[in-house]
Amino acid sequence: MGKALIICTSVSHGNTRRVAEVMGEALGARVVAPEEADGLDGHDLVGFGSGIFSQRFHPLLREFVASLPPQRGRAFVFATSGLPAPRLGPMVRLLEGKGFEVPDTFSCRGFDTWAPFKVVGGIRKGRPDTRDLAAARSFAEGLARGTQGPSAG
Repeated sequence: MGKALIICTSVSHGNTRRVAEVMGEALGARVVAPEEADGLDGHDLVGFGSGIFSQRFHPLLREFVASLPPQRGRAFVFATSGLPAPRLGPMVRLLEGKGFEVPDTFSCRGFDTWAPFKVVGGIRKGRPDTRDLAAARSFAEGLARGTQGPSAG
């Protein structure tokens, strides 16, 4: 496994940052916010993740990826979401359009206090939990081994 980097936007409850940190430990990768990323050169694997807001990745992450020059290398996408089945495909396609190979994606539930859920105190309290974080670690270890792919994870 070469050098890895994880770019993460985590703004509400730290859900996505916790997932990113666990993945970073497994990959030996630094975890940075988009504004802290000082270029992707020299990284063989780059992770891009955020919480899902109105069924989309956070605007800061989307804008960062859109601004990247053409790239080479592998990338992965990850997200936390209060609702099931977040749409990860648009970010995957954006990264592929930049020249990345995106072998796999990861998502798990996260505590969510978005507008309608705020009045009831939020949904998915306690998430990501230890099982979610163990799954994130396993996912990253698979990426490091090169065993993740479209049917894995």
